[in-house]
Amino acid sequence: MVRPATRSATASHIGLVYDHNEDCAYTGRRLFAIADGVGGEVAGEVASALAIEAVRAADTRAPRLDALVADAGRRLAAAVDTEPAYAGMATTLTVLAPERDAVRLAHVGDSRAYRLRDAELSQLTRDDTFVQQLVDSGHLAAADIPRHPHRSVVTRVLDGRPVPAWHARLPAAPGDRYLLCSDGLPDAAGADDIAEVLRDEQSPRRAADRLIELALAGGGPDNVTVVVVDLLPGRRLPWRR
Repeated sequence: MVRPATRSATASHIGLVYDHNEDCAYTGRRLFAIADGVGGEVAGEVASALAIEAVRAADTRAPRLDALVADAGRRLAAAVDTEPAYAGMATTLTVLAPERDAVRLAHVGDSRAYRLRDAELSQLTRDDTFVQQLVDSGHLAAADIPRHPHRSVVTRVLDGRPVPAWHARLPAAPGDRYLLCSDGLPDAAGADDIAEVLRDEQSPRRAADRLIELALAGGGPDNVTVVVVDLLPGRRLPWRR
């Protein structure tokens, strides 16, 4: 069995408002992930780090994303049992797993996964937020989200309790570029500007760095973390532990 060859990079910045970074990211052999400790909650940086620990532990020959999400939840619950001061901590989690001709996704919260294919950027995940529910029900225009007073309210997170994550398996092709990001990027930069960076920069490292620059130029209202993953043409690697 083979897996697609990938090239990836990650970058993170505290932003221009907060004094600590609650984001955490992972780039591995088979899994890529972003976690964002929920702003305003206790120990968000602990929650995101625990979620990424679960991703790292699952980066095996045949990772199961449903089991990974469940394990992340158990790690948060165990941490609260050990340290009651962590009660209430929570995090988002978005995981990408490239396969032979597809990618699998697991998603909870308002971090995002995008795909750039044939120069077109598509958002693959749906935000688990109050304002997204309003948009879906026809009570709010998407263009009005940035001005809504409750735009930061997240409706589904990992907090140690069982949570139904969103899962998908989508067709993939060599040359696809994937972006995982915390909400600090789309809150500061428009989709057209994000797409322009991903199109213009051949190197994942340079693309990641420029996306951080883009968020800071937009005011840096939150921590911002990105993971850029390219599926490379013409190469397949064997699955190994």
